[in-house]
Amino acid sequence: MKSICINKHGSVDVLKVVENDEPICPPNKLKINIKACSLNHLDIWVRNGIPGFNIPLPLILGSDASGVVIEVGQQINDYSIGDNVIIQPGTFDKNCNIVKKGKENYSNSYGILGETQDGVQTEYILLDPINIYKKPNHLSFEEAACMPLVFMTAYQMLIERALLLPEEIVLIYGGTSGVGMAAIQIAKDIGAKVITTVGSSNKKKFVENLGADYILNHNDKELAKKIKDISSKGIDVIFEHIGDFTWKQSLKVLGIGGRIVTCGATTGSNVRIDLKHLFIKQQTIMGSTMGSLATFKNVVEKINNKKYVPFVDDVYKFHNIKNAHLRMENREHFGK
Repeated sequence: MKSICINKHGSVDVLKVVENDEPICPPNKLKINIKACSLNHLDIWVRNGIPGFNIPLPLILGSDASGVVIEVGQQINDYSIGDNVIIQPGTFDKNCNIVKKGKENYSNSYGILGETQDGVQTEYILLDPINIYKKPNHLSFEEAACMPLVFMTAYQMLIERALLLPEEIVLIYGGTSGVGMAAIQIAKDIGAKVITTVGSSNKKKFVENLGADYILNHNDKELAKKIKDISSKGIDVIFEHIGDFTWKQSLKVLGIGGRIVTCGATTGSNVRIDLKHLFIKQQTIMGSTMGSLATFKNVVEKINNKKYVPFVDDVYKFHNIKNAHLRMENREHFGK
């Protein structure tokens, strides 16, 4: 079977399409024939190497996918051969006390397919039933594959961590990114006001169609002033995944009682904080990684009800994986 694999960290040149043996299904697993898998910034970080984080090599990349069940282990009763499914990308020890409390992504045992173990960019994969959910019938395999990780992450950030409320103002950087387009839809669904940023004028229409209320260019030197012109009281929630490039500005426009929630640092992770502003304005800064199973189920329900919709930017064959990585690294993509 074909798989997209890395044996070392580096540029797109380390990406290899390799032939692996097709796995044999044990009694407690499902064997999935992957039909489509999507690219996340996580794939870029894993390929480059994450400082201080030991990634097992060689590694098959990929966290998001959809496919068809082609074999069912003898101990499994909830799925049948021929079921169309999507992949829940989080892995964990079911016996962990934190997991038993429904906080799977807080457990030391938590991992992600394509980061801590072989991922889904392969023809066949063996998975625990906890990683499998029925594919929404109205979505193609490509559409379904592009939704799990980004919507799970964005929902956890806005709803579970930042506790975003209707009518609050949320600033979402990078509205055309996978996680950005998910965040806009989630915020609008609960009735929040959305300010989002894009890198060029040709991306404005995309976020406008998502429902963004205000669209600004994140390269504008007067961006902070324009944000304050929109909301003189400051921003209630800032959806951060950029890092160093936007951090100083985020602190500047955050309002009294405001919350910054971050899931990444694509432009660098070393930032400064003025503690005086933090405690005087009673602000909160919080991190967020992936989401719980409850979060994932809520997201799937919203997808099934067509509250959240996918945006597939482009589709590549395995042998063009380098071009897909370059498109994402160069920020040319709209959605996934």
